[in-house]
Amino acid sequence: MKQPILEYPGRAKAVLEPLAPRAKDKRLPRRCVLCFFTEVIRKLSRRGELELVKQLHGEGDPIQIHVLGTGRRAVSVCRPGLTAPYATVVLEQLIALGCNSFIACGGAGVLDGSIEPGRLLLPTAALRDEGTSYHYMQAGRYSRPHPQAVTAIRKTFAQNNIEFIEGKTWTTDAVYRETPRQVKRRRAEGCLCVDMEAAAFFAVARFRKVRLGQIFYAGDDVSGPEWDSRNWRKLKKTREELFWLAVEACRRLPTRL
Repeated sequence: MKQPILEYPGRAKAVLEPLAPRAKDKRLPRRCVLCFFTEVIRKLSRRGELELVKQLHGEGDPIQIHVLGTGRRAVSVCRPGLTAPYATVVLEQLIALGCNSFIACGGAGVLDGSIEPGRLLLPTAALRDEGTSYHYMQAGRYSRPHPQAVTAIRKTFAQNNIEFIEGKTWTTDAVYRETPRQVKRRRAEGCLCVDMEAAAFFAVARFRKVRLGQIFYAGDDVSGPEWDSRNWRKLKKTREELFWLAVEACRRLPTRL
């Protein structure tokens, strides 16, 4: 008998599907930036650059959805929340509300200490060491971002003369179970970094037939015998610049599927 995680449900309709928008709901811009940087969203909100248009309610604080810009340049902006299960629930709702072209931006731990803090990373595949993606894709080792999103990110980096590294990321649910042995194995497989959402993001996007890519900046270091935070959350300038790069890349994406 298969383990439940391997019992792929296929494309059958679920008992609970994402909530469709009501007639009176304001339609969201189809392009959307999934930003993990709370302080960046708060700063832009205080400056009046983001308009709060909707909140998703559940347990805990509501998830706020903002809009940046107007007209054809308008972009939805949302902080999806940490971990694959939480973040993909938010992603599912955004898709149901009309978004179809996504760029996510966040930080990731590096598996190679020579990758300096703040260096930008472009994941071209995500090792599926979490649970959520297995409910959206057949069992397999990797999920991948949409090629149009990857191209948009590359063009944005080139336009801004930004150096970056491409490669695999390791997506895991268990941040406190990244053992030295596992890190060594993942690094040998070609993973540059470790995160908690990318594999699921890519799988959901493929299942729902939308575009999604992701950008990381190199944060903490898990390559040694002990964790090194490298003060990664204090790279405020890097975090805000990465947000604007994600916006630029997102605006390169088409809105028709």
